[in-house]
Amino acid sequence: MKKKYFSRYKKPLVAVPDLVEVQKQSYDWLIKTGLKELFKEYSPIRDYSEKKFELEFAGFQLDEPKYDEYYARENNLSYDAPLRLRVKLINKLFNQEKEQEIFLADFPLMTSHGTFIINGIERVIVPQLARSFGIFFTANEIKGRKFFGAKIIPARGAWIELETEIDDAIYVRIDRRRKFPITSLLRVFADRAGLDSSDEALLKVFEAVKVDLSYIQKSLAKDYTKTVSESYVEIYKRLRDSDLATPANSKEFVSGLFEREKYDLSAVGRVRFNQRFEVAVSANQEENDRRTLSFDDLVKIVSQIIVLNTTKGAKEDDIDHLGFRRVRCVGEMLQAKLKVGMMQMKRNIQDRMSTVDAQTLLPVQIISPRPWQARLKEFFSTNQLSQFMNQDNILAELEHLRTLSALGPGGLTRERAGLEVRDVHSSHYGKVCPIHTPEGPNIGLIVHLASYARVNSYGIIEAPYRRVTKGRITDEIVYLNALEEEKHVVAHAGVSYNDEGRLLDEQVEARRRASPGLVAREEVEFIDVAPNQAYSVATSMIPFLEHDDANRALMGSNMQKQAVPCVRAELPLVATGIEEKAAHDSGRVILAAAAGVVKKVDGRQVVIKRDDDQEDVYALANFKMTNDYTCFHHRPAVALGDKVKKGSVLADSSSTVEGELSLGQNVFVAFMPFGGANYEDAIILSERLVKESKFTSIYIEEFEANVRDTKLGPEITTHDIPNIGEIKLKNLDEDGVVRVGAEVGPNDILVGKITPKGETELTPEERLLRAIFGEKARDVKDTSLRMPHGRKGRIIGIKIFSRDQGDRLESGIIKKIKVQVAQWRNVEAGDKLAGRHGNKGVISKILPEEDMPYLADGRPVDVILTPLGVPSRMNLGQIFEMHLGLAAGSLGYQAITPVFAGVTEKEIKAELKEAGWSDDGKVELFDGRTGDKFGQRIAVGQMYMLKLNHMVEDKIHMRSIGPYSLITQQPLGGRSQGGGQRFGEMEVWALEGYGAAHMLREMLTIKSDDIVGRSSAFDSLVKGEPVRPPNIPASFNVMLNELRGLAMDIELRRFD
Repeated sequence: MKKKYFSRYKKPLVAVPDLVEVQKQSYDWLIKTGLKELFKEYSPIRDYSEKKFELEFAGFQLDEPKYDEYYARENNLSYDAPLRLRVKLINKLFNQEKEQEIFLADFPLMTSHGTFIINGIERVIVPQLARSFGIFFTANEIKGRKFFGAKIIPARGAWIELETEIDDAIYVRIDRRRKFPITSLLRVFADRAGLDSSDEALLKVFEAVKVDLSYIQKSLAKDYTKTVSESYVEIYKRLRDSDLATPANSKEFVSGLFEREKYDLSAVGRVRFNQRFEVAVSANQEENDRRTLSFDDLVKIVSQIIVLNTTKGAKEDDIDHLGFRRVRCVGEMLQAKLKVGMMQMKRNIQDRMSTVDAQTLLPVQIISPRPWQARLKEFFSTNQLSQFMNQDNILAELEHLRTLSALGPGGLTRERAGLEVRDVHSSHYGKVCPIHTPEGPNIGLIVHLASYARVNSYGIIEAPYRRVTKGRITDEIVYLNALEEEKHVVAHAGVSYNDEGRLLDEQVEARRRASPGLVAREEVEFIDVAPNQAYSVATSMIPFLEHDDANRALMGSNMQKQAVPCVRAELPLVATGIEEKAAHDSGRVILAAAAGVVKKVDGRQVVIKRDDDQEDVYALANFKMTNDYTCFHHRPAVALGDKVKKGSVLADSSSTVEGELSLGQNVFVAFMPFGGANYEDAIILSERLVKESKFTSIYIEEFEANVRDTKLGPEITTHDIPNIGEIKLKNLDEDGVVRVGAEVGPNDILVGKITPKGETELTPEERLLRAIFGEKARDVKDTSLRMPHGRKGRIIGIKIFSRDQGDRLESGIIKKIKVQVAQWRNVEAGDKLAGRHGNKGVISKILPEEDMPYLADGRPVDVILTPLGVPSRMNLGQIFEMHLGLAAGSLGYQAITPVFAGVTEKEIKAELKEAGWSDDGKVELFDGRTGDKFGQRIAVGQMYMLKLNHMVEDKIHMRSIGPYSLITQQPLGGRSQGGGQRFGEMEVWALEGYGAAHMLREMLTIKSDDIVGRSSAFDSLVKGEPVRPPNIPASFNVMLNELRGLAMDIELRRFD
C-alpha cells in the first residue's frame, strides 16, 4: 500500500534499537561471563581441615541442544542443552590429581526472540526494576529542621545506616541494630587501613576536607570508646548482645563483616559511589573495581552528611528517582539463584570429603548436581517473574518481553507499595513509558521500557540523545542515564531545524534539570532522537496520542495487546510508522537471512536459493495454538521466482500484513445516536462485516485424555464403547481417537476410553455369557474424553504420547492423547470492540446493511458509535483518526503520522478537500429504515477497530440443573463449575419489600438446597402434577450441627 508521511520532524536521529535486546544481551552475558564468574567464585573447594582435598572447577561446556525449539514446543519438552563441568580433584594425602567431566544440568536456552520453552510452554523472564546498590542520602525532619543521614546498601553483606541526631552527633547502625557514634566505626576502618585512629588524627582528617568539625567533636563527646580495641568491643556488643566480647574475637568478627568474602558493594554500587563523589578514575584498575568500603569512602560519606546538614535548603535523595533504581535482567537473576545452588553444592562436597575413602576417590563421587538442578527448575517454574507468555497477538508478546516489574523476590509487594513508588516521575522521560501500565492493583509497579531506551551493563536505563553544539545538531549520539540527563539542557525532537541540523527558533522548548521551559538556542546541549522517545512501543502506535487524555491512552495501549488476530488482517489506514519495526523485532515474521531467489513456496515452507548457490529453508507455522488460545499462522508473502533482499519479508504472521503489525480492521463509522441501541458505549454493527468475515478469528483449544494403569488393569482406548450408538462413534478410528477434520459439538466423543470396573459376584447366566463371549462381557466403565458443554469446532491436530515410544509421562500414565479443536468465530452481539484510543464498547446489535444509515451515494456505514463517548473521555484522537482515515481511504494511501509530531488540523482539512469531502468531515446521512434524511450533518470516517479477546462465547452461561455444593447442598457458583446465579441477602430484601412470599420460598428452598423438595418438584413437573410444599433447607441442618459443635443442646421439633 502506498504510504504518505505527515510529520513536522524529519526522521529519527538514531535507528530504533532491537526491541528485545534487553533479554538477549543479558542471557548472552550469563553464558559468556556470568557462569564463568560463578564457578570462579566457588573454586577451589577445600575440605573442612584444608589438609586432605581440593576441588577446582577447571571450566564448563554447553553442548548443542538435543532438539530445536519447534520440536520442543510440539512435544511438550524443554528447549535446553546439557551443561558439563570440568573438575579437578587434588588429593593432598596421596599427592594425586584426577580430572573428570561431570554432567551438571540441562540448561534452558533462550529462543531467537528472547523467550524460554519449558515443558512445551513459552515463558518470559520479566526483568525486575529494583532499588540500586550503593549510597543514598536520607533526611529526618524534626521541629522544622532536616537532620541528614545516609544508607549504604550492598549487594551482599551488612547494611550501614548513618543518621544525625538532634544533638548534632552522627550515629551509625549496622543491620538495623542499636546505634553507636560514627567515630567508633571510623576508628575501626582507620585501623584496618593501618592509619592513626586517635581522636586528634580523626579531627585532622576532617579538617583537611574542610567541613564543620563540630559534628565530629560532638560525636567524639558521645563516644565512650577511646581506643581501637574498645571500638571493636563496643561494635561487637551492639551486634552480638548475648556473646562474651573480648578484643580478639571482637576484632575478628567486626573486620570479617567488611571483608570481600562477606561484603560486596557490587560493580554498580562502586560506579555510583564514584559518580556521586566525582572520584577521578584511578590508574590502578583494582582500585576502580574495589567492591568493599575503605576508610576514605567512609570519610567522604560523613563529610557529605555534614555538608548537607550545614547547607540551607539541602535536599535528600529522591528514592523514587530512576537514577536510584536499576534493572535486574534474566542473566543476573539466574546467576543469583544459581549461587544459592552452588553454596548448597559446596556444603555437600565438604561433607562428603570428610567421610569418603581418600585413596580411591573420584570427583563424581563427591559432586551431586541435584541442588543446582533444583534451583534451576525453581527459577523457571515457580519464580514470580517467570511468566506464562502473553500471546494474544505479537504486540502482546513483544511488550511482555519489554516489561519491567517492581514485584518479585527482593522487590516490593502490592500491599506495601504506596502512591509515591507507583507515580510517574520526571526521571522516567525517555526511559520508562509514563502511560503504559496495568489498570488494576499493579498500576505503576509494572511498567514498560520506552522505545529507544537501553539497559547498560550495570543495569541502569539509558536513553540516546544527539549532541547540539552552538545551536547545530551534530552526528554524535550520547546515551545518558537519569542522573546525568538532569545536568544538561535537552530539547525535544519536535523543534524546527533545517537540513544542516541548525535549530531555527531563537527560543527553544527544552528540559533543564528535569523541568520544562524556554531556553536560548545556543544553550541547548542535546536533542531527543524522536518524538515518541518517551513512550513504549504499544503507546507509540496510537496515532494522535497528543490529543488523547492519558487515562484513555493507557487503556488504548493495553487493549491493543488484547486484540485477537483476524483471519483477514488489514493494514491500518492511519499508522504511526513504528508498526514495521515492532513486527520484525517480535521474531514472528519470517525475514530472509540472505539475498536470493524463491525456489519453492507452499503453506509449509519457503526455500530460497542464495546468490552463493546455498539453499535456505524457512519452515512456516500452520494454525498453531498460542498460550492464549488464539491462532498463530504464517502466510507466504512471496511467489515462486521472486528475487528477495536480505531482511525482506518472506512470510507474514497472523497479526501482520506486508511485514507491518495489523491487529484490526478499517471500518466506516458514523457518530450518532440510533434508537438507544448505542446507549452506554454500545456499538451497532452492519451485517456486511459478518458476511465478509471482517472480524472473524480462529480460537484453538486443546483437550487431553490420560490413559492410566489402574489397580484393576489398564484403561483401553477403543471405538467399541458400551451403550453408545453408532452415530456417536462415526468420527472415531479403531483406536477410539477422533479423526482430523471432523466437526464436533457439545458432548461428542474425542477419545473413546473404557476403564475396568471392580469385579462382582457373577450369576450363572453371566458366567455363561462370559464363557461364550470371553472378556467382552466383563464390567467396564465409559470414561471417554468428550467435548465440554457449549463448545464446538473442527479437529485440527492430534498428538499421541506413549510410554512405548519413549515419551516421558507422569507415573501411572501409559498414554496421553491431546486433541486440538479450532473454532471459527464470527463477530456477534456481545463481543467487545475497541479503537486505539481507549474507546471500547460491546456490540449491542448487528443490523442488516439495508437498515444502516447511508450516504447520498448509497454507501451504508459499517459501525455506529455514540457521540457521548467522546467529550467526557477527552480522547479526541479518534476523531482526528477518523477524518484522516476518510481522506486516506478515498485517495488510496496509508497515512503515517508519528505521535507528538504528526498531522496538523490544517493538513487534515486540505486532505479532506482533495478527496472531495467537506473540510469538517461531516456529511448528510439517510436513515436506512425509512429513507428519511437525518436532521443534522453527521461526522463519518474510517476508523481502525480491534476485536478484543473478551468474546461473548467464552462468557455466556446458563444453568437449569447442575452440580451442588457438598456441605450446604446449594448450587455452585461460576461458569467453570456450571453454577447458578446467587440469590443473596440483598436480593431477598428486594422480594421482601414487594411481599412476594411464594417466590421467596421457592428461591430459598426447592431452587436451592431443599434436597427432597427439589427431587419431588422435578417429579411433579414431569407428571404434570402441582408442586408439593417445600421442606427444610439442608443449610438449616448445617447450622444446627454447627451450634451443636459449640456444645449447645438443640432439639428440632415440628409443629404442623
